[in-house]
Amino acid sequence: MTGEIAIADIKLGGDNPLCIIAGPCVIENADLVFQTAEKLKEICRNAGLSLLFKSSYDKANRTSLTSFRGPGLDAGLRILSDLKSRLHIPVISDIHSVQEVKPASEVLDALQVPAFLCRQTDLILAASETGKPVNVKKGQFLAPWDVKNIIDKFTSTGNQHIFLTERGSSFGYNNLVVDYRAFPIMRSFGHPVIFDVTHSLQLPGGMGTSSGGQREFAGPLALAAVSVGVDGLFMEVHPDPDHALCDGPNMMRLDTVAKLLKTCRDIDELAAR
Repeated sequence: MTGEIAIADIKLGGDNPLCIIAGPCVIENADLVFQTAEKLKEICRNAGLSLLFKSSYDKANRTSLTSFRGPGLDAGLRILSDLKSRLHIPVISDIHSVQEVKPASEVLDALQVPAFLCRQTDLILAASETGKPVNVKKGQFLAPWDVKNIIDKFTSTGNQHIFLTERGSSFGYNNLVVDYRAFPIMRSFGHPVIFDVTHSLQLPGGMGTSSGGQREFAGPLALAAVSVGVDGLFMEVHPDPDHALCDGPNMMRLDTVAKLLKTCRDIDELAAR
């Protein structure tokens, strides 16, 4: 069992039910964000699971210079702030630089450090110094035991509210693989661990100027992770992934999420017993 973290009214880790971190990859527009968030709130409520809504105001690590990045820091945070106040859902989004940390922390309930930036010491420390809960995604290039160095950096400020996300490991070119040994290893350090279902299905750069993906395997990977033991699932969800502006090939269709989460909940409850 891992330690417990409070994110708004969500209890993550410990003996709490799965936390679901979900939403469109990037904020395409306010209508899409609200539509998806309302449906996810209903799905998670019906499944008895907590929801932390995620959508990025900026995707700073897109494959191509011409790829859509989102509305940017100011406009994106305004949309997420509006969503929080109107739908009463806690929100999380990516931070990419020390300069973003303060304005982002004034809106977001939790901050997220992207996988490619998980070894950026200044960013980790700045995020920790806010006192906020922070999700650090383990880089595709790190072994699971290497997250101990990230934890030590983060907790050096006195903030213990860190949780970690596994999102697959590089496996040759344009491919990722999930090593399920990583979950008990990462959880052994005492902090909650999330499985990023959809990013683990990316084929990085697999389409030349963008990443490919294999969303058809989302269900099996999610069920396997829950059976091994995780504190939550991260999944990027879209009403129409085939026409999404970012990560479409690996995002889940919104209308497929409810059935999967109910099965994940049942497996989680069985594993807990």
